[in-house]
Amino acid sequence: MESPAAASGPVLDPFEPGFFDDPYPQYARLRSEAPVHRTPFGPWALSRYDDCIRLLRDPGTSVEVGNADDARRERIFAPDDPRDDRGTHAILNLDPPDHTRIRRLVQKAFTPRQVEALHARIDHLVEAALDRVAPTGGMDVITDLAFPLPFEVISDLLGMPDTDREQIRDVAHTLAGVLEPLTPPEAADSLRAASDAMTHHVEAAIAWKRDRPADDLLSALVAVEDDGDVLSPGELRDQVTLLYIAGHETTVNLIGNAMATLLRHPDQLQRLRDDPTLVNNAVEELLRFDGPVQFSRRILLTDLEVGGQALSAGTFVFTLLGAANHDPDHFGPDAESLDLGRRLAPQHLAFGGGIHHCLGAVLARAEARAALGALVARFPGLALATGTDPLAWNGRLVLRGLDTLPVTFG
Repeated sequence: MESPAAASGPVLDPFEPGFFDDPYPQYARLRSEAPVHRTPFGPWALSRYDDCIRLLRDPGTSVEVGNADDARRERIFAPDDPRDDRGTHAILNLDPPDHTRIRRLVQKAFTPRQVEALHARIDHLVEAALDRVAPTGGMDVITDLAFPLPFEVISDLLGMPDTDREQIRDVAHTLAGVLEPLTPPEAADSLRAASDAMTHHVEAAIAWKRDRPADDLLSALVAVEDDGDVLSPGELRDQVTLLYIAGHETTVNLIGNAMATLLRHPDQLQRLRDDPTLVNNAVEELLRFDGPVQFSRRILLTDLEVGGQALSAGTFVFTLLGAANHDPDHFGPDAESLDLGRRLAPQHLAFGGGIHHCLGAVLARAEARAALGALVARFPGLALATGTDPLAWNGRLVLRGLDTLPVTFG
């Protein structure tokens, strides 16, 4: 095996010009020349499909950053600040047995049967959004549809009280920056303010729901008792915060990225318009082609050889999901092309893998199918607004998405 010290070749470089507009050429170089390497900012990175899926499913890995040798937790509060534990109780950051216990309590709301019951509500929200913009001749896909749809759905599912939607959107979008491995120090103040605002909002919602229980997920979490296990106040707060943010932030990016991809591939857009039954597989291929979550993380609990590299226990590793999803060794020699009928599209890693596979994947798919299907069917002349390209990407490594996506209806 090659030692880390001897490793050479390209490295993950988000500062490369054009990376955030299109990271996939760099990913291709990494897969070819440095599929397992240490990044300049510390963690190791995997870019091949087989290596990524192996690590995501490996029970000898952890998501708890305290198990990493270099304890690479992105802190926005000082270690002695009582607010520093925010987020540490969310299932995204927990290993079994706590992860197993809490996920079991939450996942009941995201079964295919539960999501099926939401289809009528999702379709209504989509049609209402398009009714509002149809007379104007155009829309911003992000502002007018991609954000309000999942925000309303997750708010309904949780049973959140009415709130200032735009303010919470800004707070959630800012707070999602804590997932970024390269958050600049000057962002700390805005992240702290967003954390305080979101915590205040969630804790107020929990208190409001205690007095007004209903048939919703927040009420169930407040009152839950499953085999004698109850959520602690910190666990309850962090699950609600995670569900609230992840329940719409990633789906915003899914719908926006997917629509932008279709508009840049008019032959495939027309293919979907001609055959609406293709929408299920189309969503899978769009998730593969330019997914909303580009990275996932694991910490090794045991020594492991990956791609000829010997990695020791405690190593912090990024699985580059976006790179893995374009791996020609798995998806074929046309992996860099968009093919809405691709047979292997559902094998993408856009929702991660293993025990941390995205809890809301079924719901995200349903929302994307409804939004994309309706847009394509209702506006046959749909096109990017003049001057839109290059697109307004958000400049994030982990949660790749667009800030705006103006389109015209033709």
